[in-house]
Amino acid sequence: MHLTCRSEAWPIAGRFTIARGSKTEAHVIYVEVTDGTHRGHGEAVPYARYGETVEGALAALDAARADIEAGQIPDLTGAAANALDCALWDLRAKASGVPAWKAAGLRSFSPLKTAYTLSLDTPEAMGAQAAANARRPLLKLKIGGPDDLSRVEAVRRNAPKTRLIVDANEGLTLDSLKALAPELQRLGVVLIEQPLKAGEDDALEGYKCPVPLCADESLHTRAELERCARLYDAVNIKLDKTGGLTEALALKQAAQAKGLRIMVGCMVATSLSMAPAMIVAQGADFVDLDGPLLLAKDREHGLKVTGSMLEPPEPALWG
Repeated sequence: MHLTCRSEAWPIAGRFTIARGSKTEAHVIYVEVTDGTHRGHGEAVPYARYGETVEGALAALDAARADIEAGQIPDLTGAAANALDCALWDLRAKASGVPAWKAAGLRSFSPLKTAYTLSLDTPEAMGAQAAANARRPLLKLKIGGPDDLSRVEAVRRNAPKTRLIVDANEGLTLDSLKALAPELQRLGVVLIEQPLKAGEDDALEGYKCPVPLCADESLHTRAELERCARLYDAVNIKLDKTGGLTEALALKQAAQAKGLRIMVGCMVATSLSMAPAMIVAQGADFVDLDGPLLLAKDREHGLKVTGSMLEPPEPALWG
């Protein structure tokens, strides 16, 4: 087996802003593995919030090159593990002729309706974003400041029929959550993502929030699931956090066994990152795989998108 890996930068359509900051490019790592006849591809986003960098992820893969090329599975985590794991799934699918979704145990591989994310901005600007996307069935809006209620109200006025998810990206305190949550319920918000900082969210234990709460930054793999099940109603599974499709599938099964609702999310990235996540997202309660929709340009053979509907990937892309 031969390993190739590199960094890529994909321009974002405008600027993408959350509570922690803004960016205008999606920086990803790309991995290709080949057995000499077939090629498998994977993509991942090293995330600074988790102490990752593109350079660090590529260095980790390069350090594990001998093991990878000998057919061993190295002890990698996060984005590096994700890109490699997904590339290996793709390689096995290409070599065996069995699509990845069948190998994952699915009976079918269906199109999915994704949420569409509204970047953090002024209430007026977010209202305008909502008006432009009011026909979408599910909008996710980023919050994280003193004007949060005004932001949600502006979105609701301009998208009166759309289901809304609010994502705080750790930007609230328990007091601000308690003050905001009843208003969000009034405005028809169906889910609040990661209101408090990971590691400080034990404060949620015993709190009966009127809107279901979803763990994102607090949950990476099954190692955090027991704790999160005490604090949250739902979990956001992202392959960049789990370290690939293999752990993501196991985490989904374990979370469902605990009665948690499932969101499958993504970083801002190309369709190559979304394709394996679509396997995990089959039957999920919430799908947030809009990464390519936020880019100025997607990868060749990208997912076909009609409105908010994602079609399963073509084999030329992945799987």
